[in-house]
Amino acid sequence: MASATRSVALDGLSGRLIEVEVDVSSGLPTTVVVGLADTMVSEARDRVRAAVVNSGTSWPDQRVTINLAPSTLPKTGSHYDLAIAVAVLGAKDVLPLDALRDAVLLGELALDGRLRAVRGVLPAALAAAEAGADHVVVPESNVAEASLVPGLRVVGVRSLRHLVALLTGEDEPDDPPVPPLEPSRETRWDACAGLDLADVAGQDESRLSVVVAAAGGHHLLMTGPPGIGKTMLAQRLPGLLPDLERDQSLSVSAVHSVAGVLSADEPLLVRPPFLDPHHTASAVSIVGGGTRGVRPGAMSLAHHGVLFMDEAPEFASNVLDALRQPLESGRVVVSRAAQTAVYPARFQLVLAANPCPCGRAGSTVDRCECTPLMRRRYSDRISGPIRDRIDIHRTLVAQSRPELAGALGDARSTREVAERVAEARVRQRRRYADTPWRTNADVPGAELRRRWPLADDGHALVDAQLRAQRLNARSADRVLRLAWSVADLVGHDRPGASDVEAALALRGSLPLPGHLRTLVASA
Repeated sequence: MASATRSVALDGLSGRLIEVEVDVSSGLPTTVVVGLADTMVSEARDRVRAAVVNSGTSWPDQRVTINLAPSTLPKTGSHYDLAIAVAVLGAKDVLPLDALRDAVLLGELALDGRLRAVRGVLPAALAAAEAGADHVVVPESNVAEASLVPGLRVVGVRSLRHLVALLTGEDEPDDPPVPPLEPSRETRWDACAGLDLADVAGQDESRLSVVVAAAGGHHLLMTGPPGIGKTMLAQRLPGLLPDLERDQSLSVSAVHSVAGVLSADEPLLVRPPFLDPHHTASAVSIVGGGTRGVRPGAMSLAHHGVLFMDEAPEFASNVLDALRQPLESGRVVVSRAAQTAVYPARFQLVLAANPCPCGRAGSTVDRCECTPLMRRRYSDRISGPIRDRIDIHRTLVAQSRPELAGALGDARSTREVAERVAEARVRQRRRYADTPWRTNADVPGAELRRRWPLADDGHALVDAQLRAQRLNARSADRVLRLAWSVADLVGHDRPGASDVEAALALRGSLPLPGHLRTLVASA
């Protein structure tokens, strides 16, 4: 006797339908799982057996062979439990499987037959819909997540007994609800909710840098002594960003679902995420990976959001160097001996660094005792290739007491500035309507030069910088992107010399032109 059901195998965020075949034949009582299954999947035979027996049905007293096809694809995770259990009951003729012919089953079984929530339901449901599945059966606590996929009927069940009752027409059992997976606090997008840009006293040029970064999706490096406002500015950047679009929300929610940190109450993330890992974080926690299965790291969890690395020089060198590829390609490739996973990682990087190991260089309160060599070595921990990939560089200087007093109450709020940022994003959306890009920071330099060139005076200024070897080819492209972001903020149709000058100042941590100050200062 044989039967089959279907589930999904996830490789990063992409999924592939898996056929779960069960054969019950004569022989010594044993259960075998084949099909390139890892330890977690192989353990399913014990979980499923206990769940079937405790649900009021006997386990076959024969040889049970469970095959996960295609056999060449690695299988990992506990979400195959429900598909295996239903296939076993179908092989025993306990369940009619005709109703599940076009269905995909996902869920982990407890030993008493309850159905526990699992990670990755959203990308698995997307894969099922793309493969032509009619409906998907998931744990009740994952229903809201799976329902985000349009055109897919979602059936939520609490237990194996519940699903058996639905298929046989019996009365549904009164099983208690199973709690959802708890989201990780550090990945909550609202960690910076309620923070106002007006709370940062002074530092007009630094606030301007944050506004331009928000408008064009640019990376930002801030350097300055402790307590000067670097962290405050970084935490207020997410509040300036517009809500995620529908496809962005699904992509971000899918990454968080695979990581197991997606809230059951709010399965669709509508705000850009904000990640601020500690400088002692390992490369695996930042890039992604793991021992049992490949999971997304902070880079991918910050997809379409902000990745803030405070005390950046204190991060391990391999962690900082791992930023190179994602900053260019917008994705992370995590390779292990048995599996390679690709996760999206198009984030805004914000780095904050002290000027020296003691952090007192440039301070008006304490005297720095670091030697020039110590400062140079500390600065070089952020390598040249990483610095070159960062669009905006800003050095924060201490404000005098009269400057701080005069700045209090003389700055625009986050709500006001966010409106200007939203207007700039609308201009970019219209300009790049028929392209795969959304923000200025996404556009390749060659496309920007060919399809959206600068005004003549702005182009001449960039050429002069190249001839003087103050810019290389990559930094020139980043100046072009910054010039477009400045033009979008001030309302210019094409970036001119003034916009290029502002871009060069943002790139080189130079004083910014006065026509930008109205963006953050009260009129």
